[in-house]
Amino acid sequence: MRITGTMFYYYFVCHRKLWYFVNHITLESEDDNVLLGKLLDESSYGREDKHILIDETVNIDFIKDWKILHEVKKSRSIEEASVWQVKYYLYFLKQRGISIEKGILDYPKIKQREDVYLEESDSEKIIEILKDIEDISNKESSPPVISSKICKACAYYEFCYI
Repeated sequence: MRITGTMFYYYFVCHRKLWYFVNHITLESEDDNVLLGKLLDESSYGREDKHILIDETVNIDFIKDWKILHEVKKSRSIEEASVWQVKYYLYFLKQRGISIEKGILDYPKIKQREDVYLEESDSEKIIEILKDIEDISNKESSPPVISSKICKACAYYEFCYI
């Protein structure tokens, strides 16, 4: 199973959202928050070669001089998911013999950045998460609703609650 960065990100956000995504139930294309994120992506870092697709699996926003990986985010609202997505990208590249010094989470809207490093213990956690993602993906039905404050801004809100 090819596990994308989006899948890894959704694992931290909501297992139900992950399950929907894996099972091709996608509602993001019409969601205002997603459209704003795409607009931000298109208007930021215009001089960089963006959207680097590796092994038809991970799509990295951009890599500066093949030393520093950048992931552009709209806000820090789900920062843990963003940090682990970058760690997954660093791990993914390392598994393919590509050594990247660090990752940077870029928040152009609020003009902030955060450095992200892949620690030795992170690799073990990533392997466990990859197994969990496969398990969630193979379930017959979606996981339960999480009832979190982030749910109201989710593209799947009506699908889960109405």
